[in-house]
Amino acid sequence: MRVMAAPRKYPDELRERATRMAVELRQDPATKQGAIARVAEQLGMHPETLRNWVRQAEIDGGTVKPRVVV
Repeated sequence: MRVMAAPRKYPDELRERATRMAVELRQDPATKQGAIARVAEQLGMHPETLRNWVRQAEIDGGTVKPRVVV
């Protein structure tokens, strides 16, 4: 029996746009605090979802190292 992956809740275009918006706001010290929560609210998604996307984008871009769980 073949297991099908669940469809993504958010399209890739929204994921990319939301991540880009949050990253840009976080670069400015005046808007850094609460940037992810504000963008998530504007786009109607849970802040942790966006936080995970931003974290992964930072890892993929080499800005931060992945967390190691021991």
